[in-house]
Amino acid sequence: MTLPAITTSPPPGFASTADLTDKPATLDEIVPGVLAYTAEGDPNVGAIVTPDGIVAVDARATPAAAQPWLDELRQVTDVPVRHLVLTHFHAVRVLGASAFGAREVVASEATRELIRERGAQDWESEFRRMPRLAKDPGSVPGLTWPTVTFCDRLTLRLGGRTVQLRRLGRGHTGGDIVVWLPDERVLFAGDLVEAGAALYMGDAHVEEWRTRTLDAVAAMGARALVPGRGPVVRGDDVGLAIEESRRFLTRLRDAVARARDAGADLRQAFGAAHEAMAPHYGDWPIFEHCLPFNVKRVMDELDGRPPAVWTAETDAAVWHELSAPAPDTTP
Repeated sequence: MTLPAITTSPPPGFASTADLTDKPATLDEIVPGVLAYTAEGDPNVGAIVTPDGIVAVDARATPAAAQPWLDELRQVTDVPVRHLVLTHFHAVRVLGASAFGAREVVASEATRELIRERGAQDWESEFRRMPRLAKDPGSVPGLTWPTVTFCDRLTLRLGGRTVQLRRLGRGHTGGDIVVWLPDERVLFAGDLVEAGAALYMGDAHVEEWRTRTLDAVAAMGARALVPGRGPVVRGDDVGLAIEESRRFLTRLRDAVARARDAGADLRQAFGAAHEAMAPHYGDWPIFEHCLPFNVKRVMDELDGRPPAVWTAETDAAVWHELSAPAPDTTP
C-alpha cells in the first residue's frame, strides 16, 4: 500500500507545515538497558534491552526517520528486536515499523481497530501536516498492523525483565497504552503525558483523559517517566509532568467551554483559547501546531460528538473556518 492520493492542497496556515528544521536528539539511559531517544517536540521512542532481545517502544513516522534511532541503538547492542510496542495508532509513531525487523508488533485491540477505521486517513493527514517527520515517505511499505493485540493488560517476560503493557483508559486516542517496568518503576507514557511540550487532542477523549486516565497514570508511582514529547523526567518531576499535562487539558477545555457558552463559533473559540493559553504555553514545542485541532476536538466533545476521522479534507475545512474573516457586525 502506498500513500493515499492527495486530493487537496496543504493547508498553508498550519504551523507544522513550516516546521522544517531538524531537532537534535538525545539518547538517555534511564537505568541499565532501558533507553529513551528524545528530541525537542518530536515523538519520543525507546527500548528495553535484554540478552534475549529488545522490546522497542514506538517506531517514528517512516523507516528512514527511524534509522537514526536504530543506528544509535546498534551502538549499544546487536541483539534483535523481539517486540515492537505501539502506544497508539498515529502515523508518526507507527509507520516506521518495517525498519525494526521485529518478530512481533504489539498494540491494544482498540488501536488495531483505529488503524482499520482511520489509519489511511491519518497517514495522509499527518504526513501533509508534518512533512519534516515524514522523511522519505516512499519508504513506508503500507499501514502497520499489529501481530499481537490485547484488551487491557499484557505481560512480556524477556531476558530476566518483566515488561507490562497496560491500557489505563482513553485519552490521547481511544487505544492508548503505557509500557511499565515494575521492577525498575520506569514508565513509557506515550502521548498521555508530555514534558514541556503541548498535547495534541485531535483524536482525544478529553474529559476522560484529564481525569480518570491521568489519575491512573499518577497512581502507578513511576520513578522515571518517558513522555511522548520532551525530556525524560525523574523523581518529583514525574508528578509535575503529569499534573502539567492535566492543567493543559483543563485550561484549554475551560477556555473553549466559556467561549462556546457565550455563543462563539470555531474561529472565535480558537481566538479565545489562544489568548488564554499562549501566555503560559506559547513557547512550548508544537503549541501552535496543535491548537487548531485541539479547539476543534474540544468543541466537538462539548457538543457530544466522538472523535472524527481526520482527513486531509478535514484539515483544509478547519483551516478555512479558522481563517475566515470575522462577520461584519456594523449596524
